[in-house]
Amino acid sequence: MEGEEGHLTSFRTVDEYIASLADESARVAGQLRAMIHDEVPETIESLKWSQPVFELDGPFCYIKAFKNHVNLGFFRGSALPDPAGLLEGTGDQMRHVKLAHLGDIQEGAVRELIRQAAALNVREGDPTERPEG
Repeated sequence: MEGEEGHLTSFRTVDEYIASLADESARVAGQLRAMIHDEVPETIESLKWSQPVFELDGPFCYIKAFKNHVNLGFFRGSALPDPAGLLEGTGDQMRHVKLAHLGDIQEGAVRELIRQAAALNVREGDPTERPEG
């Protein structure tokens, strides 16, 4: 079953999510997952909001598959340095890198975004918690 926006399939594990994707999307998602674990070995992965989410002091990034591409999203993407100009999005905080093929992954820049996103959570705490006030 193709992982895409709006599908209703429920997955129990990140492995099941990736296995459900079309070949190239599965390769992209698998490579991103490996990079996240390489850069942030203490990350906790789970399925939240119908997608793989990676956490360290709260969620810092996610993988979301669409019909023809995979997004690597960052919960505090607007606060991340992005010298390679990879991040897309216009929301207050969230940004993503859009990847259709393994060859689209600029490994050094993506790894740096992953490291910076995790470090930002360590400094700032869980981005999904609203400050009291």
